[in-house]
Amino acid sequence: MSSAVEHAGTPPLRERVYAALRDDVVNGAVGAGTRLTEPKLAARFGISRTPVREALGRLVADGLLQREEDYGYSVVVPDLAGVRDLWEVRIAVELRGIDRCRENPGTVHDAGALRAELVRWHRMLEEPPEAGPGFVLEDERFHSTLLAASGNPELVAVLTDVHRRIRRVRMNDYVLPGRVEAAVSEHVAVGEAVLAGRLDTARHLLHQHMGASLEIVTERAGRALLATDTRDRRRGPATLDVRTS
Repeated sequence: MSSAVEHAGTPPLRERVYAALRDDVVNGAVGAGTRLTEPKLAARFGISRTPVREALGRLVADGLLQREEDYGYSVVVPDLAGVRDLWEVRIAVELRGIDRCRENPGTVHDAGALRAELVRWHRMLEEPPEAGPGFVLEDERFHSTLLAASGNPELVAVLTDVHRRIRRVRMNDYVLPGRVEAAVSEHVAVGEAVLAGRLDTARHLLHQHMGASLEIVTERAGRALLATDTRDRRRGPATLDVRTS
């Protein structure tokens, strides 16, 4: 687990603590059954408890951690069946955004909004971002923009809720070599197909893109659960931190 946070430059301490802990959880350095507390983490990073508390709050909001009554925080164990159910909703909602434009000639995508978003992704094609769980926010932005461009804000509201609930496992998608580059390329292909009016192709590419991501995140989450179960049966739950009370 990361044990130090640099104090020079930006971003703020809370952002760096958040990123360090998030990466530890997603990469398995902190597994299910591990207890985290503000005092011990503050000592580990050599900082005050305030940025640690703020970082832990964000991790709870992300679904990575949960608050324990007596033991601070613990890592949330993914519910793979629930993830698959939510992914089914995600696919249905996103494909509906394409279909409503396919089925009704009077309904067209907001080309201006989509072009503006694709400018960012073409830049990423030239200079791919570093792999890491934080890329999930960029991914969510693309999918939300694409759906919003189809003109139904209620569909976007549903997708926003689904994104929040599956973000914890989706972070697993972007720690693997090549996954960020693949996502960037696939997003550009989908967006360009929509702008060209090739909606059948866009629908196929979008469906394929989301299906590939589901396979990766569930496989990684399943391996993490198996590793956690094996570890816990051998030596009991890990305890890195002390009680806050």
